[in-house]
Amino acid sequence: MKTATLIAAIAAGALFAGPAAAEEAKPKGEAELAKLLEGRVAGEPQNCVQTFPSTHMRIIDGTAIVIERGSTLYVNIPQHPESLDDDDAMKIRRTSNQLCRSDIVTTFDRTGGFYTGNIFLGDFVPYKKVEG
Repeated sequence: MKTATLIAAIAAGALFAGPAAAEEAKPKGEAELAKLLEGRVAGEPQNCVQTFPSTHMRIIDGTAIVIERGSTLYVNIPQHPESLDDDDAMKIRRTSNQLCRSDIVTTFDRTGGFYTGNIFLGDFVPYKKVEG
């Protein structure tokens, strides 16, 4: 439940320590994540999330990776979220149609194609819309 608490803190506007560029991205990323999570409630964190046949995945600058599967949003806050850049693309090396915290995620610049880093995933916290 530690990850769910961390995600709630981000959604509420908590700050991360990091480089100056990441400091600028934080308020934007945190606000974007908070807006995405409006009207949703967190479920139990999961080690893996199904990504096939239809899933939309995106990076929220300096904050998290969000996976949309049907009406559920799965939020993953990696070990160093300040290194996430929404201008980067992800290459995921996995052995199944699930994305798991043990999978290798490499980021690279969308335009130049050069390597920008690795992402070490955390738990996937599902957020579902509140009924009623």
